[in-house]
Amino acid sequence: MAIFSNLGFRARSAWNAFFNKDPTPRVDYGASYSYRQFKPYSFGRDKSIVPAVLTRFSVDSAAVDIKHVVLDEEDRLKEIKKSTLNDCLGVEANVDQTGRAFVQDAVYSMLDEGTVALVPIDTEGDPIQSDSYDILSIRTGKVLQWYPLYVRVQVYNERSGKQEEIVLPKKMVGLVENPFFEVMNEPNSIMQRLIRKLTLLDLFDEKNSSGKLDLIISFPHIINTERRKTQAENRRTAIEEQLINSKYGIAYTDGTERITQLNRPIENNLQTEVEYLTKLLLAQLGITQGVLDGSANDAEMINYRNRIVEPILAALTKEMSRKFLSKNARTRGETVHFFPNAFNLVTVPQIAEIATTLISARVLTANEGRQLLGLKPSSEEGADTLSNPNIDKMVDAKKAVSDSDQPANAEGEIQNEET
Repeated sequence: MAIFSNLGFRARSAWNAFFNKDPTPRVDYGASYSYRQFKPYSFGRDKSIVPAVLTRFSVDSAAVDIKHVVLDEEDRLKEIKKSTLNDCLGVEANVDQTGRAFVQDAVYSMLDEGTVALVPIDTEGDPIQSDSYDILSIRTGKVLQWYPLYVRVQVYNERSGKQEEIVLPKKMVGLVENPFFEVMNEPNSIMQRLIRKLTLLDLFDEKNSSGKLDLIISFPHIINTERRKTQAENRRTAIEEQLINSKYGIAYTDGTERITQLNRPIENNLQTEVEYLTKLLLAQLGITQGVLDGSANDAEMINYRNRIVEPILAALTKEMSRKFLSKNARTRGETVHFFPNAFNLVTVPQIAEIATTLISARVLTANEGRQLLGLKPSSEEGADTLSNPNIDKMVDAKKAVSDSDQPANAEGEIQNEET
């Protein structure tokens, strides 16, 4: 009977997205678009090396965990704060983005525009009147105008489904500036020059591949009167119609007419300049081509993380700590910190060797070492304590030997006393 009762409960509480629509609800869904409004696409923009670089930087930065934590008096990690800000950074930033997608969006917008605005949307408490409030949802915005104490930003309003402009005080909006602004966002910077050269190169490629024949028709008479010009135009139109209406694009001309074709490639040095500016951009950023195509070695990746990812995350977390945490909270040791994984660049055997060394040096516990290998924590005694297993084994062995020798020593002492 219990089985049938469970089946009846499941049948009564079952729901299907396609079947459970009777009667059909009349809901005002709001404005609709064919693409996402909270992150508009940049139609017509160059899609070569520049977006690839920005995407690589933003994806690698979002892969690092960002947490709201509490530090002790020595600025050491004490605990991870259970707060709504941690939920926004780790689980759900808003109704459209996860925490990781939000960080990636923020970093990409910062690198692309020079400055990104981190705008708290839903809060518990008034962020304008008070410095103490909890952030429930947050979005990225574009800075439109700067005022002494305020800033005008364009941010997505999920209630209306549109990008809207609002003026907010600077004390509640995180304004993160690109640490590589002079290299990437200045009007005459290397990246902007590269974008302009790539745009020109695309225009030349489009012109050369437009399908034009580029023919010059030489007529046997001199075209110096209106009547002759009209005859030449009519002749040119007739040849065009022949080419258009012909199945294989064949036309005939008079024996006295001569045709010269000019659709040969035009030589220019744009490609050479693009290659030069690309190498110069990577050199000024301090990375190699292997970072972008995945062929970089460990040293190159470590250099990339220290010189690119770390400054980006430092700028992001410092601004979050300054704007989203009150002065009293910072006095209590609260801050926003990022935690890079130092073992992403090593293989499993290397991780095992490093974990053994760190456990022996009492830096990691056994369960923390198992976590590096992707294993579940152990429930054995001492798995969560800092200890050197090699020394512990030696101590246990010496203790066992001393315990086994103790009765013999006692009998010897008794014999000595009898003698």
